Amino acid sequence: MKKIVLPLLVVVAIASVGLTVSYNQKLSQSRADYAALQAEEQATNTRYAAAIEEVAAIQESLDDIDLGEQGTQALESELAREQSLTDDRGEQTMARIAEIKAGVERANLRIRDLDEKVKQGEIQVAGMEKLIRGLRKNVADKEQQITVLVARVDELQATVVGLETEVAVKEETIQTQTAHLEDSRREIGTVYYVVGTKDELKDAGLIESKGGVLGIGRTVRPTGNVDTAQFTALDTDYSSIIPVEADEARVVSTQPAASYALAESGYGVELRILDPAAFRANKYVIIMKN
Repeated sequence: MKKIVLPLLVVVAIASVGLTVSYNQKLSQSRADYAALQAEEQATNTRYAAAIEEVAAIQESLDDIDLGEQGTQALESELAREQSLTDDRGEQTMARIAEIKAGVERANLRIRDLDEKVKQGEIQVAGMEKLIRGLRKNVADKEQQITVLVARVDELQATVVGLETEVAVKEETIQTQTAHLEDSRREIGTVYYVVGTKDELKDAGLIESKGGVLGIGRTVRPTGNVDTAQFTALDTDYSSIIPVEADEARVVSTQPAASYALAESGYGVELRILDPAAFRANKYVIIMKN
């Protein structure tokens, strides 16, 4: 009997040892698996927190792009003021629109990167795709608003070009009218004078002697010949003095006597126009030196 029991006890002992070793191995594996699971869960939580932070950052960057009613109206107001301001204002507005478009594109790139991580299984969190869809819709709204704004820019720029053309035409018209007015003013305000001795004026065919008896009591009067090449122009709106450079002189032409005066000067006498409008009644002034 003892011979039978002893071997059995040995077998049981060996089996117990084997079970213990097997159990310890499984326990070690279970602990390793649990530690790996904890590490994976921690990594997943970290990736989830990073993803949520990225979603918040993208949303914040989109919120910073003010393309609501106030933002759009502000940019439109800037563009509208281009009609009365310099080109710098227009360049600043277009630069602002380009900055907005760049911000939307950056948000798009970040969303695509986040979406790729979700598809690759780096972030397996329920609801993440819904958050990304929300971001995409927000970006799409911004892009639509930009499209509308760019169309408004084109419209306003066309208006500005039209206004610039209209202003250029009006300026040209004003310049032409101003030139015509100046020509008319100068024509009205200008007289033509000639100064010479009696013989010089006769030889030029500008004066003649009429009447009298035997050369006595004859009067000198204009012949009516007006060769402008012999006269000097004087704009009476800017000058009222005709230099004579003689000790004595008299006006032979028919200017009203009250419209002028002959007065002494440093070089003899000079004619001073007192009433330009009356003086200009006769455009051609003939002054004879005595």
